[in-house]
Amino acid sequence: MNELIAKAAILHEALPYIQRFHRRTFVVKLGGHAMTDQKLKESFAKDVCLLRYVGVQVVIVHGAGPQISNTLEKFGIESVFRGGLRVTDDATMEVVEMVLGGKVNQDIVNLICGFGGRGVGIRGSDDHFIRASKMPPVEVVDDQGNANEVDLGRVGKIDRIDPAILDNMISDGFIPVVAPLGIDERGSSLNVNADTAAGRIGSSLEAAKLVLMTDVEGVKDDKGELVRSLRARDAERLIANQTIRGGMIPKVECALQAVDAGVEKAHIIDGRIRHALLLEIFTDEGVGTEIQRIRD
Repeated sequence: MNELIAKAAILHEALPYIQRFHRRTFVVKLGGHAMTDQKLKESFAKDVCLLRYVGVQVVIVHGAGPQISNTLEKFGIESVFRGGLRVTDDATMEVVEMVLGGKVNQDIVNLICGFGGRGVGIRGSDDHFIRASKMPPVEVVDDQGNANEVDLGRVGKIDRIDPAILDNMISDGFIPVVAPLGIDERGSSLNVNADTAAGRIGSSLEAAKLVLMTDVEGVKDDKGELVRSLRARDAERLIANQTIRGGMIPKVECALQAVDAGVEKAHIIDGRIRHALLLEIFTDEGVGTEIQRIRD
């Protein structure tokens, strides 16, 4: 009986959050182990369906880095990275479109539909809702310390998001699952960063939350302790003093850009934890790091 009462208490704890976010929009970037571990994928799909049934409007943006690399290897195409970004020639782009906009996207949609949600896949090039342009050459330092400019090929930077198609899907009760493929003015598709796409989509929809699912707990302080809540100015300070470093920097910068552009809060959470999305949103303590736009 005590266990049942404890479960009821958890529902009571969630109630004010359900009330607050009813009919609000969350944009969730799905990545890391939460995309490659089948049990985590199923858990995530169930969580998204639960959110939708309690009135939260969810948009999912996903990556597909490991899946793209595996498929390229099967086709005998070498994966080339410069400055942490994939060099995307025409042959690689064909695989990116096939994997990112095809199998990976539909796998997520099918899981959501299988648990009673109304998932629908969409690529950023559909209805031209993610407008992008080719990223200029990036400066990369080689092993000898020499700086060189590298052309990343068909990698894009986002110029504009037109959220009309997503608004219509959300209004009709669907859960959009977005493959981050942009399209340029000539109608050519471009590979765009999934975190960046999620942030820009979040701001275009004036989302209540942007959630970045990663393979780390969240932001750590200089003592290695998880920071539960972080103001924008403090996040910038932690980047400047190199407490935040490596792969966490672009994620925090993405979160900062999103809250500056209208997203109420951004969250960086560990997708390796089952139900991390629900625990972060519907419990008082949460499981990751929330970033707020407050700068004062």
